[in-house]
Amino acid sequence: MTQLQAGQLAAEHRVRAHNAATQSENKIHDDTVARQFGFAGGLVPGVTVFAYMTRPVVDALGPEWLERGRMDGRFVKPFYEGEQVTVRATVREQGEFGPILDLAAVGDDGETRATGSASLLAPDAAARVDIATVPAADRLPERPPASEEWFRAHEHMGSIGEQWDATKAEGFLDQIGDDLPLWRGAGAVAHPGYLIRFANSVLVANVVLGPWIHVSSDAEYLGLVREGDELSTRARVTDVFERKGHKFVELDVLTVSGDRPIMRVRHTAIYEPRQVAPGR
Repeated sequence: MTQLQAGQLAAEHRVRAHNAATQSENKIHDDTVARQFGFAGGLVPGVTVFAYMTRPVVDALGPEWLERGRMDGRFVKPFYEGEQVTVRATVREQGEFGPILDLAAVGDDGETRATGSASLLAPDAAARVDIATVPAADRLPERPPASEEWFRAHEHMGSIGEQWDATKAEGFLDQIGDDLPLWRGAGAVAHPGYLIRFANSVLVANVVLGPWIHVSSDAEYLGLVREGDELSTRARVTDVFERKGHKFVELDVLTVSGDRPIMRVRHTAIYEPRQVAPGR
């Protein structure tokens, strides 16, 4: 890897924002509902913006980042359908295992909509993960409404599973506009943005939510996913709190393939947003 200097632009990625979730169960992506919460329209999903932000990280740090890399993303303000997204990865400093990158996703107006950072982990990062700390669990026959009481009473959430299919995953790649050959064809590996969706999916699989908002994710990528890999995603509730009228839940999410850790995420969502008063 070429030595990069502090303050240097390591990589940049431009893409047109696309809200592919307008028909999803989460109506925060619907224009009419989102406006009730004070937004200009349906929000481009946070997992989509996170996926945009991974591209310059892979360009700068290389494919090894997918097996021993970390990235956090925090969504400050939303992107809307059709807006230009520019993601810049700038070197903050040289860390123990390579450059530490600062990330910013900027709109056409020059306003920063999401921030984050990324770096490589130690070569033995996967071996340090104790998968028993986030055990598999059965889901309830029916999903209850999301509430502070339910989250506090159910630390270990029900697991979800998927066999990864590279061909089916290409639809996601088209949605996010990522043309890197690494994700397609023979020997393709799963996109880190595709994997981060599991953190949302395990939440939705356990509780019924109204309109809700993905706030941030702090992910560690610990192994590659290839055609046919059987994946299990588990989650543990680590915090439930209220701030400025919004109700939050924080999850410790772990995706494994057999006994091999693939991804671990500290995932935060507003499960009940504060509504805007009528007329405002």
